[in-house]
Amino acid sequence: MISVIGGSGFIGTRFCQNLADRQVDFEIVDLRKSGRFPEKTKIADIRDLDALRAAVTGDIIIHLAAVHRDDVRDRAEYYSTNVDGTQNICKVAAERGVQRIVFTSTVAVYGFPEEDTGENGEIDPFNDYGKSKFAGEEVLRAWCDDGFTARGLVIVRPTVVFGEGNWGNVYNLLKQITSGWFVMVGSGTNKKSMAYVGNIASFLEASLDGRGGYQLYNYVDKPDFSMNELVAAVRSQISGVHRVGPRIPYWLGMMLGYMADFAALVSGKNLPISSIRVRKFCASTAFASRAEQLEGFSAPYSLREALQSTVDAEFINPDPCREIFFTE
Repeated sequence: MISVIGGSGFIGTRFCQNLADRQVDFEIVDLRKSGRFPEKTKIADIRDLDALRAAVTGDIIIHLAAVHRDDVRDRAEYYSTNVDGTQNICKVAAERGVQRIVFTSTVAVYGFPEEDTGENGEIDPFNDYGKSKFAGEEVLRAWCDDGFTARGLVIVRPTVVFGEGNWGNVYNLLKQITSGWFVMVGSGTNKKSMAYVGNIASFLEASLDGRGGYQLYNYVDKPDFSMNELVAAVRSQISGVHRVGPRIPYWLGMMLGYMADFAALVSGKNLPISSIRVRKFCASTAFASRAEQLEGFSAPYSLREALQSTVDAEFINPDPCREIFFTE
């Protein structure tokens, strides 16, 4: 039995579908009922140790639960879930004799690193999300290295995740491009590492088996797109015209971002633009990865195929009955 904690979310749903397709037994432990697998769901908060004890019955744990949005105002929420909740998962795993945990962390633990930073990159998170996820990693590494048992831990640090049904940052970018109102900020030569949900789900499957001990992987679908390449590819698919379109300089984009920060502070409302989002958009976030070295794994989709599939599903031939996930 596989316990998928946070399995009602975007990555979890795709992963659980893969398990169901292979008739692998699993349970979902989440704050909300899975839209696709309601009969498999147990409602529990990982911050509640007793509820977690009652819910988890598997002998392998996939830990996907996290507070991850950019705009969480109570910073303590990142740590109560991503750190304290992870400590509870480790306690339950130790009590149940679980010998393998697979954990989805994030490349946000590196902050704004040099291009092609790999798994040995310097840890330098710039926000509470990255800080709390790395702290959660440390909790899990302590669980794995207890000195008494042959436990196995796989930590996966995905870059920005996208795919059909995920209405997060990538969807918002694609929506702007397809609307015709998109304006490029900066030169557009900065590269963006991306990860398709179908490939991550397959990677998590491959992580279920293997040796004990600790393994760490960035997850990136290569080759990286530059922002110019990404925008031109989407415009080409939508309109048949391969071009980037209008652009403004970086300094002007940051000025607009700071103005939006002030407006959000005064109004108390979250706005779609902020200085940190402009900075992230214009930064090169290109990572190296040794994910292909994981035994039994080969990405089933190319990055270009995944992008085309997502654009088609969201903007060309959308299914009004599909499940939508609001993430960032």
